[in-house]
This record gives sequence, C-alpha cells and structure tokens, in this order.
Amino acid sequence: MMISIREVARRAGVSPSTVSRVMNGTANVDPIKRERVLAVIHETGFAPNELARALFKKSSKIIGVIVPNIENAFFGELARVIEEEAYQNQYRILLCNSLNDTKKEILNIQTLNRLHADGIIIMTNSENLAAQIGNCQIPFVILDRKIEGLDEIAFIEADHYKGGRMAMEHLMDCGCKQIVCIRGPQKYSSGQQRFLGYCDVCKEHGLQAQWLDCDYDYEEGLTAAEALLAQYPDVDGILACNDMVAIAVYKILQSRGYRVPEDIQLMGFDNIRFSRLFTPEFSTIVQPIKEMGALAVQIILKYVQEESFEKENLFDVSLIQRQTTRRKAEANEKQ
Repeated sequence: MMISIREVARRAGVSPSTVSRVMNGTANVDPIKRERVLAVIHETGFAPNELARALFKKSSKIIGVIVPNIENAFFGELARVIEEEAYQNQYRILLCNSLNDTKKEILNIQTLNRLHADGIIIMTNSENLAAQIGNCQIPFVILDRKIEGLDEIAFIEADHYKGGRMAMEHLMDCGCKQIVCIRGPQKYSSGQQRFLGYCDVCKEHGLQAQWLDCDYDYEEGLTAAEALLAQYPDVDGILACNDMVAIAVYKILQSRGYRVPEDIQLMGFDNIRFSRLFTPEFSTIVQPIKEMGALAVQIILKYVQEESFEKENLFDVSLIQRQTTRRKAEANEKQ
C-alpha cells in the first residue's frame, strides 16, 4: 500500500511541512523530530511523489532535449551523450522528437514548463519558435545551430565554416577538379556556414562553385545524388552536407558503377559512428559530439547553481581521412 506524506507526518507526530523540510533539506529541523521522521520513512519505505517534489522545490531534476529528427544519427549520438552526462549528475532527460513541427515543439516546452524542468537543450530551428516561447521561464541552451530571436542562456556550436573550408581544401589536395557541394538546409546556421566555407575556398582558387540543395537526411541524399550525376557528369569530388547523406551518395555511385575514391572522391561531415562502421570508411569532418553534449548539460547545472559559464561556445573541428578520399601522393604510391 502506498503511503502519503500526511501519513508519515501523523505517525511521526509532526506536520507535513516538517516532513518536506526533512526530505528536501530546505530548513533546519529539530533533531528529535528529524529522527522520528526518518524512522517512519525507513519503516514504511515512503517514496515522495516526484511531481509533488518538483512543485515544492520548483525543480524536477529533468532536462528537456528537443531534437529535429531522432533518426538522424548525429542527433541520436548527441542525445546519448546528454543523457549520460545528466545521469552522472543525478538528472534525467525528457527527449522530444519534434520533426521540425513548431506546434509539437511548443507543446513539449509547455509540458516541460509544467514539470518545472531545470533547463531545455534545443537542437532545432523551427520558424517562429522564438516568438511562441518568449515568455517561458525555463533556461535554454542552443546546441549545434542558432535560433534568431531566442534569448538563450548559452549557445554551443562547432566551427561549421572552418569545417566547410577544410573539406573543400582536402578534396583539392586529393587532386579533385570538379567538386560539387551537396549543401545542407540554408535555414540552418550549420548549413549556411559549411556552404560559405566551401564557396570562399572556391573564390580564393578561382573555381566555379557548384552545388545542390539537400536536407540532412538519407532518403534526401539518394535523390540529391541522382540529380548531381545528371547535372554534373564530370564531377570527381563530392562534399556531402553530413555523413548520412554521404552514405546515400555512395550507394548511388556504387549502383552506377563509379569507384570511390578512384573515380569520385567523397567527403562527409559530423563523424558519426556509421562513418567508420560503414565499408568503405568515410573521410569526414569531426564535430566533438561528446564534448558539446556534455557542456550543454554542465551549463544548465551551473545556471541552476548560479555559477558562471560562457554564453558563446565555439568548438574546433578536425578532418579525418579514411577510405573515400585519397591524396595525390598516396595515389601515386599505389600506381
């Protein structure tokens, strides 16, 4: 039989508020009364209602995580890191898969608000989201992309511009002359900055920028790859907007009889686990997923504890060469 806080108070001969103070350590309690309350809790196995505790303390030890598409492996890996960091700090996460639906995101935020969540980590960029949640009192940390108009407590992003430059320069170092960028959605800061890095390198070397649009999605990548081969038949290097799209591109190239990297070289972005589990292993730009996800949780905890933290956090990226690209010197050695 479940026992209430009022029953604990009756058996201990104290008020329910005294039981709450003992459980939450919010005020000094007479040592004798404290011992009586603890004895009854031990005897009955009383467990406080989590929602009641949240309402009382205005904290539920919950961090909300809103992702645009959990099927995207990048967001899945970030969510796993966030959950582990939260767990290590005695927090839980409530994962919300928005599918870029602003109405769904708003409902999720309203639910988190009622639960007195300690913070929300947002990885989405739905239009009008900022205007709809302007009065929400929960602290927000924006992860991986910028949301215009939202008054977040902190912003965390990898250096997408540098990553776009590095990917393009690497394909050039590999001897590619006709490099096509499958650019990510330009409504996202990540897609904008990666494409800008690619374009700036083209300008610096007198090359014509060539691109197609694509979402960060495997199925979209299949369609984009077909369109790319039709529009740019002389392509010898492809810069995909992320690793899942790179995998889709490889599938199409293989089905059309192209060899990678001998005929066409291919770069991804993110360094998700699939990029190294897939055969061939993908050359890609490395986002520090573990460090970014952990920092998002740490910032919320620091905000709750009224400790200082950096508002703007830009993580460096790196390039890892695997089997889908081959530098000219390496190609000569194998001839």
